[in-house]
Amino acid sequence: MRFGRVPVAAGIVFGLVLSPTGAAIADPRPTLAQAKAKLEKLNDKADKVVDRYNTATERYKKAKSTYTGLNDSYKRKLATVADLRAQVITMAVDSYQLGGDITSLPGFLGADDPDDFLARLALTGQVSKERAEKLNAFDRENRGLKAERDKAEKALEVADKERDGVQKERAEILRLIAQQKKLLEKLNAYNPGNPNSAGVKYTGSASGNAATVLRFAYAQVGKPYVFGGTGPGGWDCSGLTQASWRAAGVSLPRTTWQQWAWGASRRVSLDALQPGDLIFSEGLGHVSIYAGNGQIVHAPQTGDVVKIVKLSAYGRRLVGAIRP
Repeated sequence: MRFGRVPVAAGIVFGLVLSPTGAAIADPRPTLAQAKAKLEKLNDKADKVVDRYNTATERYKKAKSTYTGLNDSYKRKLATVADLRAQVITMAVDSYQLGGDITSLPGFLGADDPDDFLARLALTGQVSKERAEKLNAFDRENRGLKAERDKAEKALEVADKERDGVQKERAEILRLIAQQKKLLEKLNAYNPGNPNSAGVKYTGSASGNAATVLRFAYAQVGKPYVFGGTGPGGWDCSGLTQASWRAAGVSLPRTTWQQWAWGASRRVSLDALQPGDLIFSEGLGHVSIYAGNGQIVHAPQTGDVVKIVKLSAYGRRLVGAIRP
């Protein structure tokens, strides 16, 4: 969403220089309109890439969590198998010392696969019920060990792939940010913000959850836009909306696309907006919070800060709104 992106006062005008023959020629620097148009395109592209970055990050977190859980399960099963293996070895030693199956102990200790040992030990007919239960437990856990290991390894591969996706999108964002910052500085419109901003107090008429949402969002005013930002010192658009509604006890997904999909059954008309509603831009590259009285609060883009602006200042089409 684009609100108050570039101050008109930061105009870039045609400069004139004299040619060797004394004629005036135009400086090739862009006009204000050209610079603003270029910045709009950069911001639009950055919106989409940031959302892809956030999506990739969420997938990576989920994949990494899955891997961690499976790997922990594998380690627990590995420890269980090791303990049961020790018990089985003790059983084999006892049987050997008492004159049991003489070939079972060396066979077990020298074999990578305990299945053969278990089969031969069972054939001796000298295994008590208690020992048989231990052997069965060892056999069962050992068979499941490989499956647990394979699942963990596959999950790790998925997590690594998702991590690579995050790094790719991050590299693209950093490239876009460099271009945005350079252009904003030329326009004298770069605002680094204050990560420790105390924001402003919400004094509107909203009540209930909406009031809680807006109090939180207003308290973030002045903090910088940061891609992938989830606070407290910086925010991106969907990070701000997620945290604001979390303060009211409502759990929203992380990305703009996910929030829009989550609100499929909560869509509201743009002609019937109420404070706290989330407003989405066409293309779902940006989301803001309706503050009432024709205003919104949002985290715009690189080089800007969380701010309260008029909805009418938005130059792009809106796709719709949801009421969490």
